[in-house]
Amino acid sequence: MLRWGIFSAAVLLFALALPAAAQSPNPLPEGIQIGLSTDAVSITAGFSGADLTIFGSLENPDPLVARQGRYDVIVVLEGPPRPVVVRRKDRVLGVWVNLESETFENVPVSYSVATTRPLQDITEPNSYKQLSLGASNLYMQPADVTDSPATIEEFTVALRDRKAATGLYSENVGGVQFLSQNLFRATVRLAPNVPVGTHKARAFLFKSGLFLKESSAQLEIRKSGFEQSIFRVAHDYSFLYGVFSVSLAMITGWLGRLIFRRD
Repeated sequence: MLRWGIFSAAVLLFALALPAAAQSPNPLPEGIQIGLSTDAVSITAGFSGADLTIFGSLENPDPLVARQGRYDVIVVLEGPPRPVVVRRKDRVLGVWVNLESETFENVPVSYSVATTRPLQDITEPNSYKQLSLGASNLYMQPADVTDSPATIEEFTVALRDRKAATGLYSENVGGVQFLSQNLFRATVRLAPNVPVGTHKARAFLFKSGLFLKESSAQLEIRKSGFEQSIFRVAHDYSFLYGVFSVSLAMITGWLGRLIFRRD
């Protein structure tokens, strides 16, 4: 009788423990990390563009969610922010002239995106706006906030279109691929005219459409060889570089007249 009582008590305690264990929160929340194989990329004058590979991993992923493919990752390589002037040309008396312009501050010079799936299949549009994620959701800050909203919107659309046309703003759907349940690889595009400076790589983790975590790393893009020397002189000694450029142009023009003059 004693043994049966002990066995019954053990069964009862086990049954009570099951709901408690099922309801206990996960002590290890999911996260994301990314890593770059190098912190600097050197380009030359003949650079024609390249694909940059970024590796990353999920921290404490749920195996069931991973097997069902309900994790999504978006990776962004964002160029250094700079002011940009957008001009609108109109035809006046048969000649195209710049009539209106809008200046935007702190605009990422380049913006490359890689995703596991199309953006509309990952989460809601409001989530992208809150995260300022995606070229169409970047906030373009006008220098003159007193301009009409319609004018600002018109020039903002023109700015995004121009960036996309030159390849500086790009999107690679399917550019993020899972190598295992927690490891992934992202491929972002470096345009031929990618700007030098400090770029920021950012990775966003979504689970069943909900944003969870973000991770970031920095990448330096710089010129190399003779181009780097010219670039450094032009920035460090801008006045002397300007005088030299004008003098070189004058000498070249004078030599050209001597060589090609007709007697």
